[in-house]
Order: sequence, then structure tokens, then C-alpha cells
Amino acid sequence: MKNVLKLLITIAIFYYLFQYIDFYALIAVLAKSHGGDILIALIFQLGSTYLAAYRWRAISKLLVFNEPLSFYVNSYFKGSFFNQVLPSSIGGDAVRVLDLTSHGYDKKEAFYGVFVDRVVGLVGLLVLNLFSTIIFFGTFEDSFSYLIIFISLSGILGFALLFFLNKIHFLQNYTFLNLFYRLANRLNSLYKDKIILLKHIGISVAVHLLTVMAIFAIALSIDVKLDFQIFLIAIPPVFLLMIVPLSLAGWGIREGAMVGILMLVYEDKTKILAISILYGLLLIISALPGSYFWIKGISKKNKQIG
Repeated sequence: MKNVLKLLITIAIFYYLFQYIDFYALIAVLAKSHGGDILIALIFQLGSTYLAAYRWRAISKLLVFNEPLSFYVNSYFKGSFFNQVLPSSIGGDAVRVLDLTSHGYDKKEAFYGVFVDRVVGLVGLLVLNLFSTIIFFGTFEDSFSYLIIFISLSGILGFALLFFLNKIHFLQNYTFLNLFYRLANRLNSLYKDKIILLKHIGISVAVHLLTVMAIFAIALSIDVKLDFQIFLIAIPPVFLLMIVPLSLAGWGIREGAMVGILMLVYEDKTKILAISILYGLLLIISALPGSYFWIKGISKKNKQIG
């Protein structure tokens, strides 16, 4: 039922967009995209996924998970495959947790590792957006830039505040607030050395930078020649809006957000929508290695059972 609702939301958003964008004009733009630029974009996206898996491994090592990097790369691609190609009740993060527990690790510890990986990734996105907006202030209207700075700073400060919540002991007396209290304890135990935290956030910035570069390459593939700084500022808010799982694999939300934001500086909404759709297709292609790792894992389990 949940996926049916997501599908309806996705269809509704696309229906709304096509009230203002000519479908056949969009197809014409997509058909003329340059394969070389899309290949470069694919390389950037694969690099982003690999680097994200490296970050997850670095965090997991703090939890004394002793799997090789190849395990985390395989699992991350499997998670991406479930998110992008097989949207179901089993999300990519759940796949990663299950992969760890299947190797004998505690389920709660595995969950914390994946959750902290997500949080650190989000902080990296906010940091990239904050510094890009400040450095290239004036690229967008001041009101939009100040909004981005406010949201980014609020998120970063909120994350920093988490490290102090374990000192407010009465929080553990309330079911909902106890979650934050326990998370604060876990973050402080993991990141006693804040230099390690900064390194992990730095990796996250690089992960998102590679993704922005992929989208920039896609834009070049359909002859959209906008300054790179525009994408540095515009793309992170799109990803922030996609955090809430309202549609299937982010389809519709991503397109609506990208059209809405980039139209502040670029008038051709058809090409903006084409960029988003091509990126969505690129995500599916880049997640396909996960299908190989998934099938390989099933075959290995069947051999063990047999």
C-alpha cells in the first residue's frame, strides 16, 4: 500500500510538470544527449558510490567491524540497487544492516553504523552547500542564498548539538527524547577524536561533490552550459528534499525540485527536466552492479545450504 501511494505521488508530480513542459520536446532533448558526457557522468557517480562505501567502512571500523573494503562496496551497491531498481519495503539501508548481521555482527550495532553513516553523509551535504553558497554568493538571488545558508547552518549546528545531549540526563526518561540521548552517547563514543569526525565529513563532502560533477556532466551532454557553481548551490537542496521518502526512488520529487530551483537562473525548463530524468536513469545504471553482488550472494548461500 505504501509503494502504491508513492507511485501515485510520483505520477501526480510528473502530471503537473507536463502541464508546463512539452513531452515531445523533452524526448527530442533526451535523444540528442551526448554519450561521451554521460559516460563521464557515470564514472563520477560510480566514484561517488565507491567513496560512500569507503566512508561506511571507516565508520564501521570504529564499531570494530572487521570486514574488507570489498564487502562494504558490494553491500553499498546492493543497497543502491534495491533503492533505485527494486523500490520495495526493503530499503537499501536495511540491506546493508542485513549484510552485516549475516556475518555475525549485532543487529543494533549494525543499525547504528548505517545510521551514523547516513547522518555524517547528510552533514557533508550541508557543509558543501553552505560553503558553496557563501563562496559564490550572488549566483542566486540574495533571499534564496540566505535561505540556503540558514538551513545549512541550522542542520550543522543541530548535529553539533547532538554531542551535548548526553549531558541532559532527564532526556532518557522520555521515549522519544531517549532516542537522541542514546544517539548522543553513541556519537561521543565513536568520535572521541574529533579529527576522525572531520575526516569522515570531508569524505562526505567529496562524495556529494562527485555527484554534483555527474549532474554537471549530464547538463553538458544536452548543451546546457551553466557555471559549475550553480550546480554546487542548487543540487544539494534537491537531495535534501529527497530525504523524505514520498515518491518511488525519489522520482518526481527530484524533477520538481530541480526544475523549481534551476529555473531561478535558467529559463529552459524542458532541458532542466531532461537533466533530472537523465540523472535518474544514470542512478539506475550505476546501481546495476548491485544486482550482480545480490545474485552472487544468493548463489553462495544456496551452495552453503546444499
